[in-house]
Amino acid sequence: MTLDRTTVQNAQLALLLEVAGTPKPGNVDREHDYPDLHFEHFLAGAVGTYEGFSMMADGEPIGTGFERAIAGMSNQRGGNTQFGAVLLLTPLVAAASQRELTPDGTTAIVDATTVDDTVAFYKAFDHVDVAVSEPPEGMAPLDIRYGSEAEAAIRERGISLGELMAESASVDGIASEWTSGFKRTFEAADALLRRDGPVTERAAAVFLALLASEPDTFVIDKHDRETAIEVQQRAEAALEGDENVNDLAEEFIARGINPGTTADIVAGGLFVALERGMEV
Repeated sequence: MTLDRTTVQNAQLALLLEVAGTPKPGNVDREHDYPDLHFEHFLAGAVGTYEGFSMMADGEPIGTGFERAIAGMSNQRGGNTQFGAVLLLTPLVAAASQRELTPDGTTAIVDATTVDDTVAFYKAFDHVDVAVSEPPEGMAPLDIRYGSEAEAAIRERGISLGELMAESASVDGIASEWTSGFKRTFEAADALLRRDGPVTERAAAVFLALLASEPDTFVIDKHDRETAIEVQQRAEAALEGDENVNDLAEEFIARGINPGTTADIVAGGLFVALERGMEV
């Protein structure tokens, strides 16, 4: 039987498969919840992205599509479930629909972003609370926590969404993907396609490998670099069989250590892999 999903369906499916993979130390999955953030919230969040992803696929400005996707994602009781993952997927969905799903294709989408895309991106913060760090030096007027109230400052600065991401690329893993041709995302897709077995198991394995490869920037923001390095080292130990990955998942949940950037990159990798023919 030949399966024929649309790009939009693959984007939603990538979000669903990412959260269904287990164990992913510190993150919500089908066996692990936080007190106020549950597996079901992520399922509802993924369903809610449909309109926004459809707008991106139809060629509408990606900032507008992103804002609509986040508005839909927020239509559940858990709050922010997949903000970073949707942001990562946005240029990928646009590239798959309008150009080609390659590093060059996604870079072309990023390079074509406008000030209007930045304004729409900020409006997305009106829909949901997002844990963010202090803005880089010189960027205080563009603090994303201002949401739509920052529109005047954005237009005065004349900064496109791609340029905005470049400002944070050194400290934010998602922004770094936007400005590097989605290097880790495409590497994750390759790893998923090389593996065998259920896709959710592959996703969990790739998550652990990514977590062991470099510090998670969300952990750095929420805790500190020392904690992020500990997480990286212990993920490496789990890969080598010196730590029990299930115990590590329970411990990180208890400590509130949530490697969200790594999960977002897995979601992006799943989307690319699905677009390249990975069967589910």
